[in-house]
Formats: sequence, C-alpha cells, structure tokens
Amino acid sequence: MINKNNIKIPLDKFISKTLYDKDKGFYMKKFPFGKDGDFITSPEISVLFSEMISIWLISFWENLNKPKKLNIIELGAGSGEMMLQIIKTLKNFSEINLSTNFFILEKSPLLIKNQKRKIKDQKVKWIKKLSNIPKCPTIFLANEFFDAFPIKQYIKKNGNWHERYVSLNKNKYEIYNQKVSINDVKKNFEEKIIKQNFIEVSPLAMKLVDKISKIIFKQNGGLLMIDYGFTNGIMNDTLQSVAKHKKTSFLINPYNSDTTHLINFKLFKNRFSKNKLSSLITKQGSFLIKLGILRRAELITQNLKFSKKADIFYRVKRLIDERHMGSLFKVLFTRKIKNNFDLGFK
Repeated sequence: MINKNNIKIPLDKFISKTLYDKDKGFYMKKFPFGKDGDFITSPEISVLFSEMISIWLISFWENLNKPKKLNIIELGAGSGEMMLQIIKTLKNFSEINLSTNFFILEKSPLLIKNQKRKIKDQKVKWIKKLSNIPKCPTIFLANEFFDAFPIKQYIKKNGNWHERYVSLNKNKYEIYNQKVSINDVKKNFEEKIIKQNFIEVSPLAMKLVDKISKIIFKQNGGLLMIDYGFTNGIMNDTLQSVAKHKKTSFLINPYNSDTTHLINFKLFKNRFSKNKLSSLITKQGSFLIKLGILRRAELITQNLKFSKKADIFYRVKRLIDERHMGSLFKVLFTRKIKNNFDLGFK
C-alpha cells in the first residue's frame, strides 16, 4: 500500500491491498454482509433465491446424466447463506445429495471462520486452490464474486495509452495516468478490445476463468455466475465503492469500504468461448421467474398472515423487479458446446 507521498502503484495493486491485505484488508478484518454490515446480497434478501439455485442445480445434474460423483463449488461464499440453503434443499433429494462433494473457495480467514460457524455440515470442505478437488463433473457457483477482483484500467488520450495508477499526494490518494507503450497493452488484451479508447479488466479474473474452463472441458459440468453488470461489451469506468450501504469514493478511507466494478459479461462470454465453451446470458429477474420463484412464493404464503406474506413478496420483488436487482444483475451459464441445457435462459 502507498504510505509515502509521490509513490505510484497500478490501480489493481491498490485495490488488492485495500481488500485483501492480510492485516488491514476490507475482507480480511470485518464481516460486511447484512443490514448491520456494508451491503446485502441476494441470499440474505430471500431464502427463495438459494432455493431456485438448488432447483437449477438438480436439473443440470440430471442433464449431466446424474453422475455418481459431483463437485459443487461456491466461489467466494460470502456470508455462507447460499451454500447453507443449497445443502438443506439437496438433503431432500437423496440421490444427488449422496453424489455431491461440496466445496467453498474462500480467501479470507475471517469469512471462512464465519462460514464454518454457520455451515456445520461435514460434507463441506474449504479450499484455497481448485487443484484440490476430485476429478469428476464440477458445477461452479459465483454469486457476486468476480466483481470484487482487482481491475486494471487503461485510457487512450491523444493516440497514447495510459495505465491508471494511484498516488499519494499531500496525504490524499489520487488517480494518476501513467503513459505505457501499446505493446504493454497488447500483451494483456485481444486486438478488438484495444480498438476501444478505455479498457477495464481483471487479469486475475481472466486467469481464473481459464482454470475453471479447463476443469469443465476435461471433467464436464459448468459455471453459473450471477453479478451486476452489462452485456454490450462497451467499456467504461465502472469502479465503485460502498460502506454502510452508501456509495463512497474508493480513494477515501479505502480499507473500510468495498471496492467493486460492474461485470463485462460479453468479455467473460468471449473468454469462455476462447476456451471452447458455450455461454448463455440473461437477466436475474427473468432467470428466477422462469425457475418458478413466484409460484414458490405463492405456495409457501398460502396460510400466512398478510404481514408475513407481504414481507416475502417484497423480498422477491427486490430480486426480480426491473427497478431493483432484476435487470442490473445478470446470469451467465457456461458449459460444453454440445450441451443444450438452458433452464432459466430460454
């Protein structure tokens, strides 16, 4: 981290330090989820979100011809709520439950501690590397995971490329544009990307996509990715920061705010395609409705008091409504090219 004036470091290194420094990093020192934290995610809004993911998992497992061994891996499990509810739901379906190994890939020791406190099922294992999983069909789940990866930003001005750095000037963090050669940019990006005048991408995320792709291609399975983002592929500065449920600047008190970016879903789709996999993309609202979230809400509220019924439908509305998470959040599903499974997408 920068602690002296006039020292500059690349944006991605600055973000990585503020989020994942082992002593001071945002995700390493605090539990940011829920009403009393800094933000709330879909699994905390309604248990029906995780139930719909469970329905999708069962259907995809059936599409894979019900393998006797299956890995379900949540990438960055956050509060642990989604994995907890998935395990609870799958226990009602003995065949898939007996077949499944559950894994959580998590970086933060503090979050692992909280997840273990919540999820006491012995079938769940926490891993640091994907190489630690059995070689069998694998389904990856990534809910609000890739948005927290450190990003690089490049901007083209007057025909010259500049990489965004962060510097400390008079004890204030500031953005600094460092001139770089076109060859430095070309090393990390495809030709069609550098035709844009602004580039925002996480090299670390792309490396993980490549690893996941190899596992899916060799062992079968897929990835279900849910996050806020855009699909037109046109890059802009989407860096944002939040603390205590309010937007803030990532340059102000950075260790105490969550710095994220909007996911460029077209970029991810193209990367998976490069790895010989096929992807589908839809809106979160459409995905959940097609999986039956409204029917499920009706069913469980039939005999409830009006106040409880209203609360359940209010929570569902937050997940599916175009003015809330229904449109901003997208769902990407990646699998082998010959696999035509499309539940929730068609």
